[in-house]
Order: sequence, then structure tokens, then C-alpha cells
Amino acid sequence: MPIKSYLVHPILGKKEELMTALKGFGQCEVLPAENQNVLALVTDTQDEKEEEILKEKIEALSSLKLLALVSGFNTPQ
Repeated sequence: MPIKSYLVHPILGKKEELMTALKGFGQCEVLPAENQNVLALVTDTQDEKEEEILKEKIEALSSLKLLALVSGFNTPQ
């Protein structure tokens, strides 16, 4: 069960749009920074393949400027 955390930088002025899109993915928890144009994202997926598919969906969002992996944890099955 991969659990990964990312720093997510939206396109200027698109923070709310990006946050709404990320919350639409069932495997995502989104926490906005109060004083910066950045979001903290935690993903929890069943396996690495599902994580990769989710990451591709996230990277395809037009309101996304940068997705930076902070840490990853994988529990062996």
C-alpha cells in the first residue's frame, strides 16, 4: 500500500481549481498552505501501478505547475 506525499504548486491564480480537482480523486488528501501558493498532497493507493496511474492523472491537470515528491512509504503485502 504506497503512501506518498507531495508538494503541489499550482499555476498562479489556480490554487482553488487545483485543490478541487485533486479532491475529486478518491486516493488523495489535500491540505492547502495558508500563506503560500502551495498544497500538500498525500496519496494512498493499493499498489505501485495504481499510484503511477494516479500520478499521471495529477500531472495532466491544467492548473498544475509543479508536483514534487516529498516522501514515499510502501507496506509489503
